[in-house]
Amino acid sequence: MSTAPKTPSVLFVCSKNGGKSQLAAGLMNRLANGTVTVHSAGTTPGKSLNAQSVESLAELGIDITGEHPKPITDDVLNSVDAVIVLGTEAKVQAPEGTRFEVWDTDEPSKRGIEGMERMRLVRDDIKARVQKLYAELTGS
Repeated sequence: MSTAPKTPSVLFVCSKNGGKSQLAAGLMNRLANGTVTVHSAGTTPGKSLNAQSVESLAELGIDITGEHPKPITDDVLNSVDAVIVLGTEAKVQAPEGTRFEVWDTDEPSKRGIEGMERMRLVRDDIKARVQKLYAELTGS
């Protein structure tokens, strides 16, 4: 008797859970289409989503308007296969045996690029990383 393979799960974390981690979660949800359980959270959740993050995903047909910044919970932290921290602000301790990565994402503002142009570059950097992670988590 074979058992169904466990659905891999990932937690994307940034400091406010309004921008980068929401981008990553939205992109992974679209790519995985239910084959990966996706969570996002912030170490110090903000009040709302970054409007440019929402807009940059809408350009790809991904709607995250129903999302909101959330804190990290022990339940989620202890249940996921991978913890991915986006950027260098958020500090998280992943449980032993859990895949842990810090994605030092592109920061176009350091090059004087702001607004939607900045957000699209950030989104596309995260998208490439999400595609690689998806392939690794699912073996596809």
